[in-house]
Amino acid sequence: MLDKQSKIYVAGHHGLVGSAIWNNLKARGYENLVGRCHKELDLLDPVAVKQFFDEERPDAVVLAAAHVGGIKANLNYRADFIYQNLQIQQNVIGESFRHGVKKLLFLGSTCIYPRMAPQPMKEDALLTSELEYTNEPYAIAKIAGLKMCESFSLQYGCNYVAVMPTNLYGPNDNFHLENSHVLPAMIRKAHLAKCLNEGLWDDLRRDLDLRPVEGVTGKNTEAEITAELAKFGITAEAVTLWGTGSPMREFLWSEDMADASVHVLLNVDFKDTYAPGEKEVRNCHINVGTGKELSIRELAEKVIKTVGFKGELRWDASKPDGTPRKQTDVSKLHALGWHHKVEIDDGVQKLYDWYKLGICINHN
Repeated sequence: MLDKQSKIYVAGHHGLVGSAIWNNLKARGYENLVGRCHKELDLLDPVAVKQFFDEERPDAVVLAAAHVGGIKANLNYRADFIYQNLQIQQNVIGESFRHGVKKLLFLGSTCIYPRMAPQPMKEDALLTSELEYTNEPYAIAKIAGLKMCESFSLQYGCNYVAVMPTNLYGPNDNFHLENSHVLPAMIRKAHLAKCLNEGLWDDLRRDLDLRPVEGVTGKNTEAEITAELAKFGITAEAVTLWGTGSPMREFLWSEDMADASVHVLLNVDFKDTYAPGEKEVRNCHINVGTGKELSIRELAEKVIKTVGFKGELRWDASKPDGTPRKQTDVSKLHALGWHHKVEIDDGVQKLYDWYKLGICINHN
C-alpha cells in the first residue's frame, strides 16, 4: 500500500486528467509527486524514459499522458494516434516493470468498446465486435495498454490497474477549435459567437490572443477574424455544430475522474478487478463515469443557455456523428466504493466560469 511518503510519478501532469489527479493527491497529503512536461521528458523517446526512471525510481506511476483529440483529429491523424500512444505506453509501462514500480494506474477511454456495444457498456463488452471507425487507431492503442497492464499483472504478479473514463471535461481542458473534445469546443464556439452577436470585440480579441485560430489572433482585422471563425461554424447569427445532435453521450467532471482514479490507485489492487477462481482472467479494467447520458443536442442547448448566446443553434448533418451511444455501466466502480458528485448542469456552468476566468487572468 502506498503511504504519504511514496514517490508517485504522474505522467501527463499538465493535462486535463493528469493535473486533476496531481491536485487530488496533493489534497490528500501526498507531497512526494514527480512530473515532467514534454520539453523536459519526451515519452516517445525510450532512452529518455529509461534515464528518467533510473534517476527518479518512483514507487507508483499514474499514466495519464496520451495523444488525444476529437472526431476530426482522430480521422485526420490516424497514424499519430496509434503510434504515439503505443510508444508512450510501451516506454512507461516497460520501464515501470524494469524498475519494480509497486503500483501503476493506466488511464484509457470508453472508446475501446465496440461501436454497437450493448448499452450501458459493461467491461465484458470489450473485443466483442468492430470498433467505431473514426477513432479505431486510438482505441486499439488504449486496448493494448490495458492488456499490457493485465498481462504484466497475470504473468509477473504486478499490481497494474487500468481505468476507462467516459468523456471528460473540466479545468485545464483543451479549447482548440479543431482538436478539442465536444464539450469544450461547444463552449468556446458559443462564447465566440456571443462576442460576435453582441459586438464584444475586446473580449473576442482577448480570447484569440490567448488561443489563436490557425494563426489568427486578436490583432487581426474584424473582417479577417469574422472570416476565420465562419470556417468553424461561428457567426453572429448562429453556431453550427458537426452531425445531427442525435448521439447520446455521458460526461464526467475531470475532478470527479481524478478522485475516482486516486481512489483506485490507493484502495484497489489488481486482484480486486476480477472474480476469484476465474479460468480465463480478462477485462480487468474499470469503467469510470456517471452512468447517465444525454444527447449531443441536449448538451448543446445547455451550453447555449449557459453562455447566453442569443443566436441560432444549427447542425451540419454532412459531418459524422461518431458512435450512436456510449453509456458506461459503472456497477464495478460502485462496488469498489466510488460514486460521482458533479452533475452535468453544474459542470457546464463550472467549465464556462473557468474558461472566462482564464481569459481574464491571462489578459491582466
